[in-house]
Amino acid sequence: MLKIACQEQLLPGETLQTKWEHATAAGYDAIELRGKGGLSFRDRLPELRRALADGVVMPTVCVDMPHFIGAFDDDLRRDAVVQMKSQLSVIAEIGGAGAQTPASYGMFSRRLPPFEPPRSAGRDREVLLAALTELGEHARAEGVTLFLEPLNRYEDHMVNTLRQAADLIAAVGLDSVRIGIDSYHMNIEEADPPAAVLAAGPWIGHAQVSDSNRLQPGAGHLDWPAWLGALEAIGYQGHLAVECRLAGDPGEAVAAIPAFLRRAAG
Repeated sequence: MLKIACQEQLLPGETLQTKWEHATAAGYDAIELRGKGGLSFRDRLPELRRALADGVVMPTVCVDMPHFIGAFDDDLRRDAVVQMKSQLSVIAEIGGAGAQTPASYGMFSRRLPPFEPPRSAGRDREVLLAALTELGEHARAEGVTLFLEPLNRYEDHMVNTLRQAADLIAAVGLDSVRIGIDSYHMNIEEADPPAAVLAAGPWIGHAQVSDSNRLQPGAGHLDWPAWLGALEAIGYQGHLAVECRLAGDPGEAVAAIPAFLRRAAG
């Protein structure tokens, strides 16, 4: 049975309990949380504990910060690692599966001027391996997983494909670090998205979904039966977390997604 989560910002309501009512009415099985910087996710613990006690299912958190583990600046990179450790600990405390982060977002692109980043590719790899190892060890100690998300070439210059992510994770050598795939970014970067899923199957731990244009599933041209079929073929057991923009009436769009995905999955 396909398990579908909705990111919290897409659901109406002021509390997680109210959002959960809307989510379950639409056919969602969980809510994916957003983890902002400044240790604000840790500050939400009382709210998250109350939601958990009221039956809200919250398996994952997706980072929503101004800087990330691959930052050029040493202090910003260190802060990102501290933030991610905190998010991993919090998601563990509420019984979740893990936290997702890209290497960076909006920091640099080799596809846009000035084209050459201020740090070498070799140093990029060193920085990412150090951060992923530290976070992977923390995740293992907490009993959760860190999900590394490849982004498209215009949003990140370091990790764009599932193959690149799998290579880093294999070098880290920890089961507590896995790939968090995103159908939108794969639509840009992978020549054959279903084949990429099959090839990276052993390293995939989480999946986020939006269509080819970043709108809700069904509003673009992504081949959903093939993409979902590849996930089924690798035995993926996690949630599909909806992370998208919305076309049309927001409430109607969000409510229609679970039924669409389940039809596409057959």
